[in-house]
Amino acid sequence: MKWMNQLTRLFNIEYPVIQAPMFGVTTPAMVVAATRANCLGSLSLGDLNATGCSEAIRATKQLTGDPFAVNIFVHKIPALTNELSARYTKTRHFIETFALQHHLLVKLPAIDEVKLNSYHEQVEVIIEEGCKMLSFTFGNLDQQSIDRLKSKGICLIGTCTSVEEAMILEASGIDVICVQGIEAGGHRGSFEETNILQIGGLSLLAQVYDKVKVPLIYAGGIYNASTLLAAKTLGAQGFQVGSLLIASAESSLKDFEKQRLKKVNEKDIVLTKSFSGRYARGINNTFIETIESSEYVLPYPYQNKLTAELRKVAKEQKNADFVNIWAGQSLFRYSEHSTSEILRKLISDVELFS
Repeated sequence: MKWMNQLTRLFNIEYPVIQAPMFGVTTPAMVVAATRANCLGSLSLGDLNATGCSEAIRATKQLTGDPFAVNIFVHKIPALTNELSARYTKTRHFIETFALQHHLLVKLPAIDEVKLNSYHEQVEVIIEEGCKMLSFTFGNLDQQSIDRLKSKGICLIGTCTSVEEAMILEASGIDVICVQGIEAGGHRGSFEETNILQIGGLSLLAQVYDKVKVPLIYAGGIYNASTLLAAKTLGAQGFQVGSLLIASAESSLKDFEKQRLKKVNEKDIVLTKSFSGRYARGINNTFIETIESSEYVLPYPYQNKLTAELRKVAKEQKNADFVNIWAGQSLFRYSEHSTSEILRKLISDVELFS
């Protein structure tokens, strides 16, 4: 297979394989391991504050001089109304009580203790730190930020989950579009939080390819040579892998979470808003089953901030029923080898297969 294309030149890499930015799973070590395989590493900054972003970027730079992307959430923050504040208090009380019933003693933050961060302060840090590639999800950057970032020579990579979203990204001047299929693990990159479109990835990729001219990355279900080549056939120039790497040596998942992955079956993988308030795909558990269809799901990022301490305590106690283990629909043997080794094997398999 001929790997060199528009994206390898744009990203200055040998293989157009992108390590997915997975907030809470990706580490600087994972990003660096991806670059060692001559692929593109992606550092997930999520909704960290400016200081957290700067620290993560600098920690990664200390480990590598190779290019890597940074990734942020560009969500809208809902206004904190009296109704939302009351719902928050009610949800907080319910989750604390529910957790205690399962031997988890947690004190979740009150509404006035929740700190929310705008992506605009992240944009300033990304510019100050000299980053050259920025990917983002949950919507589109505002035009002022787009213009400012592009004036600094920063390559912008947006995420779409529909043809309409892809066309919005292209029209606003985004350089590369990552097409995320419904198969993908982790959070949906949808612009909308609630009525998300559930379009099969390869069907979506083919339609987006017909509608936009910018180069495309495909994300969702890629775990071996045949799935990567299927995406290439339908127009992708880049191939983003996430679930393939979640159990890797550099992943921040704990051993008990990796063991849970080894036992997963197709019925276990669900879409849920229960942990964060936005749809994400992962392994079903007691918390999801109880919260998902209840009144105790707040809009993002309030639900995400509320459950953070619960997830932290559950991790410490190795309780897989109260942590989010994000994974996609493609099930396989989750390798615990190095990210570099996993990516090199994928590349080698593609070359043999093609």
